[in-house]
Amino acid sequence: MADKKKKASNSSMRLDKFLVEMGKGSRSQIKEMAKKGRIQVNGTVIKATDGKIDPEKDVVLLDGQPVSYAHTEYFMLNKPAGTVSATEDGKYPTVISLIDAALRKDLFPVGRLDLDTEGLLLITNDGAMAHELLSPKKHVDKTYFVKLREPLKQEYEAALENGIDIGEEALTLPAKLEICSEDRKNCLLTIHEGKFHQVKRMVQSAENEVVFLKRMSMGSLTLDKALETGQYRPLTQEEIERLKTNA
Repeated sequence: MADKKKKASNSSMRLDKFLVEMGKGSRSQIKEMAKKGRIQVNGTVIKATDGKIDPEKDVVLLDGQPVSYAHTEYFMLNKPAGTVSATEDGKYPTVISLIDAALRKDLFPVGRLDLDTEGLLLITNDGAMAHELLSPKKHVDKTYFVKLREPLKQEYEAALENGIDIGEEALTLPAKLEICSEDRKNCLLTIHEGKFHQVKRMVQSAENEVVFLKRMSMGSLTLDKALETGQYRPLTQEEIERLKTNA
């Protein structure tokens, strides 16, 4: 552990804070673990958890197992229907509960998908990235696969693409529409804003109804076709860099 007489480095943090952030328990639980000799730092059993460590350099063991440090984490989730885009909920399982490989306990979903909506959801603890992706000024593209109850009427194609009235002061921003089936019941819709229930409301204004909705992409991030519903994976470094540079 770092010498208390020395000025702590920029990367230093309290041992108990480190273990709490890595999801190993509450601060009081961590304190009890230390009293029982379950925590080691650089090979030394630590009984007091208020000392400083350098999480990038010091080796921390809990019950003999190394505790890896992650400052930020990024996961791509193929959200299943029936899960809530939240960190906690008293009624439904949350998307965060599906990320069992997470090191940190401060993850959150970037934006939200409705309870019955599936598809791409970014899970992270990078607040700056989330702000950039969700900022109304950025107009980040979001593409959805939409299954309609009735064939899409041709008369509404232009309205969906150029802006349609969903009951607000202004029309929706121009969108991109691609019909994907001969029966005109399946389409890809790319929007550039994130109004409440926007896709469903746009379809409703086109005298139709969404029966299935799945987000396929958000900015530069596209849902991995290898991910089954409910599965997730860490983002690649390339995906992270693309999101940071141009969303």
